Amino acid sequence: MEILFLLVPIALIFIGLAIKLLFWAVKNGQYDDLNTEGQRILFDDESKPSTAPKKPE
Repeated sequence: MEILFLLVPIALIFIGLAIKLLFWAVKNGQYDDLNTEGQRILFDDESKPSTAPKKPE
């Protein structure tokens, strides 16, 4: 029972930190565009030069 006097304040501190980090992420735009990053892998960018070495002719 005495451990609760230690665990409850620690849990409240963790909850407070999690809420503070959530508001920081929202304020800094981490959740502004959720669709683009998930779809970027689906599109092949043809404008980038190939990094593979070319064979001599």
